[in-house]
Amino acid sequence: MESGQEIPALTDTAAEFLSLIGLKELEHCLFAETLAVVGTGDPPRDKAEGQWWMAAQWAPYRREGEPVRNCILVQARFRGWQDGVPRSSTLKAFVTPQLETLEQEEQECLELRPHPTEKSTHMVSHQHGMTVTKTVQEGEVSPQAEPQCQSFSYCQAELRGLLLEGASLLLLRVLARRHTVPPGLIFPAIDTEGHLCTSSYSALGIQRQAVGSAETEVFVMERTMHTSTGVSTVWQSSFLPNGRLVQMMQVGSPTLMLLQDESILSKSGGFEPQLPFPKEPLNWEEDIQLCSWFLDRKEELQLSHAAYLQQHPEVRALLSDFLQALLLQQPHDPISFAAEFFTHRRPMDTPFASSGSASPLPSSPPDHRPANGE
Repeated sequence: MESGQEIPALTDTAAEFLSLIGLKELEHCLFAETLAVVGTGDPPRDKAEGQWWMAAQWAPYRREGEPVRNCILVQARFRGWQDGVPRSSTLKAFVTPQLETLEQEEQECLELRPHPTEKSTHMVSHQHGMTVTKTVQEGEVSPQAEPQCQSFSYCQAELRGLLLEGASLLLLRVLARRHTVPPGLIFPAIDTEGHLCTSSYSALGIQRQAVGSAETEVFVMERTMHTSTGVSTVWQSSFLPNGRLVQMMQVGSPTLMLLQDESILSKSGGFEPQLPFPKEPLNWEEDIQLCSWFLDRKEELQLSHAAYLQQHPEVRALLSDFLQALLLQQPHDPISFAAEFFTHRRPMDTPFASSGSASPLPSSPPDHRPANGE
């Protein structure tokens, strides 16, 4: 069915942020990591109840009738418990370097016997926009329990700056490595029901959190999904300076994902203090006072250099002799040649270029044969 929802707007801050993400910055965000799933009511390091894994890497994206594109493949897996029932989910997304999603598939399974529930959401972009297909299977597959399917279509105008789940996980790594979140960072998104919504990002600052038996500084961010029904889902994530997760949790959930491998800390680096205001570029040529200081200092240095050369005329002769010797011999190693040349110089009362001076050429050992082979 066609969407008739109000189009969520992409903020100027978010649009500018996306345009400034470079390939080199993304390269540092391509790695795999694993967190333990633990209960929030118990001491976090006591017992793991499951596992969360995520990886991002370059991968070819193939679609029939279209050229192969080099994209970032984002994958995530979760396995844990929900109210005593085994629960698992998977995510697979192909994302461009501009964080546009070409295709994404999410699957969730609640293994409640004898009536398990499986949900899947498939999103694929095309020249007209994006199609979202949501499938729900309740109970074992049978003629009496067929999957329920629902489809949504969105046009290109509704998708400007759209940030889906896979791209969001990648964005969080970029923000974590920058150690800052610009104010007003809001993107259009699609919620778990397949409807358009907005997703906002904010920084909660640098805090100290436990990793195993150690403690470290982390950069904490909050991501909020604002749905059209007024219900918001809030995620809080803690990152090391290199962009690796330490902790991730959905506010109100009985479980959280936690890093337990202390060896990761030795490669995490440190946080650089952030200025409370953005650093403005300095264009001294347009600043009258700075430009005046520069020109005055430049003139002062030029006069000082000229006076020194006037007091020591042998400097010009010395440099002239050196260049003459260098060009005549054309050594393969000009640095060693220069060291030997100036080692053999002696203080003289007359300029080196005088007609009675000795030859300026140093002795020419075998390794100082001319570079041109002559």
